[in-house]
Amino acid sequence: MAEDISTGKLARLGLLSDACRAEAADLLQRVRSEGIETVRVLFADQHGILRGKTIVADAFDSLFSAGLNVPSTLLLKDTSHRTAFPVWSEADDGPASLMQGASDVLLVPRPETFRVLPWSSHSAWILCTPVMRDGSPVPFASQTVLQTAVDRLAGQGMAATLGLEVEFQVFERTSDAREHGQSGMPGAPVETRNLAQGYQYLTETRYGEMESVLDLIRRNAQGLGLKVRSVEIEMGPSQVELTFAPADPVTQADAMVMFRTMVKEVCAREGLHASFMAKPRLENAMANGWHVHQSLQDIATGRNLFMPQADGSLSAEALGWIAGLLTHAEASSLMIAPTVNSYKRYMPFQLAPNRIQWGADNRGAMLRGLMAPGDPASRIENRAPDSSANPYYAFAAQLIAGGAGIAAGLKAPSPTTSPYGEGAQELPKSLGAALAAFEAGSDLFSGVLGEGFTGYLSHLKRFEWDRYLNTISEWEQAEYFNLF
Repeated sequence: MAEDISTGKLARLGLLSDACRAEAADLLQRVRSEGIETVRVLFADQHGILRGKTIVADAFDSLFSAGLNVPSTLLLKDTSHRTAFPVWSEADDGPASLMQGASDVLLVPRPETFRVLPWSSHSAWILCTPVMRDGSPVPFASQTVLQTAVDRLAGQGMAATLGLEVEFQVFERTSDAREHGQSGMPGAPVETRNLAQGYQYLTETRYGEMESVLDLIRRNAQGLGLKVRSVEIEMGPSQVELTFAPADPVTQADAMVMFRTMVKEVCAREGLHASFMAKPRLENAMANGWHVHQSLQDIATGRNLFMPQADGSLSAEALGWIAGLLTHAEASSLMIAPTVNSYKRYMPFQLAPNRIQWGADNRGAMLRGLMAPGDPASRIENRAPDSSANPYYAFAAQLIAGGAGIAAGLKAPSPTTSPYGEGAQELPKSLGAALAAFEAGSDLFSGVLGEGFTGYLSHLKRFEWDRYLNTISEWEQAEYFNLF
């Protein structure tokens, strides 16, 4: 029999507030009254991928009294789902020592994230925060990292509002790659073909071709309570974009992982394959950017600190935020462009940035300033992230770097009008270069998030980078096999 929520393990460890307990009681009643059979108890892992267990409705109350144990190695896996840390050997410190022997961590539910699934109405989601079994924080848990950054910014008397533009592709699936030899770590990629030819950016006829799929995605997003603003045909074949109303960073990070997961699940049910990969290796495929719009408010007054003066001059906060994002752009690349593939997107004249600079309403620059006197929506758009990023880490990088620029009194340089011209420093050209920049310039992030986070992320991504370097590519085979 489950313990009472008010006296259970989570309550004893101080992990469930009075407000959460009140919300939990409402959710338990809702599950019973709406005939929900299963609840998928999930957390956003280090890659922004949802992982967890599914429990039956009768066990839902135990989640709020005792939490749910899951293997700690879920937090230690790279993108191939290999465990990247030596949990089976003695370790003196770091993640391997915290999670020695693939021990458990505890999932603490976040009642505000409960969602009945519109495409599977007998089932629901609830997102959780992983903690150690004694209730202490996991320093690299996604939600913990972002909340730390939010709290730091609040300590400066400021709060951020973020808006999302998410690009991705939806293809017809022609092969599921389910042969025995295609199952591995990772498995073979599925085979696909386009739903629409593309290269008719924002045309009505392309929208008409894809409307049934786009309606399916939009309706399910809205069914999850996500604040969709627009549904758009993007540049490339089968490429689309959805934008979302502005919200606080934690709400937007939750929305992003819910949206990506929903799109993949709903499309798979229809024999389709949705991909948020930065630059798919498909003929004529375009890269997928993830443009993060950001504004800053004074907590005391609610005033938008990025709104320019009447003469158009930028505020000290806007200049400092821009300067902070530029100054720490290299070091933060690992948190906004986290994969080997991410760096194949930074190409000139492709509506993606390749240099560290900002411009006034310039879509080729890394930062696009959208600020005008009297405009309450004045904001800065960072075009360097891609759709594969962990949103909790990516947003934390923005808040920490921008806030540091303001705290240091930095001033942004003049805006560029030639974002692909010579002179400005280039963004990292590879995951290896981003790793080196993160390790060389991580004092800012280790000072805020702790060395437990920076050491963890460096180890995790170096494990992935080393696997890539040790793989014989098709390019090498074509270049050398006949020649030598």
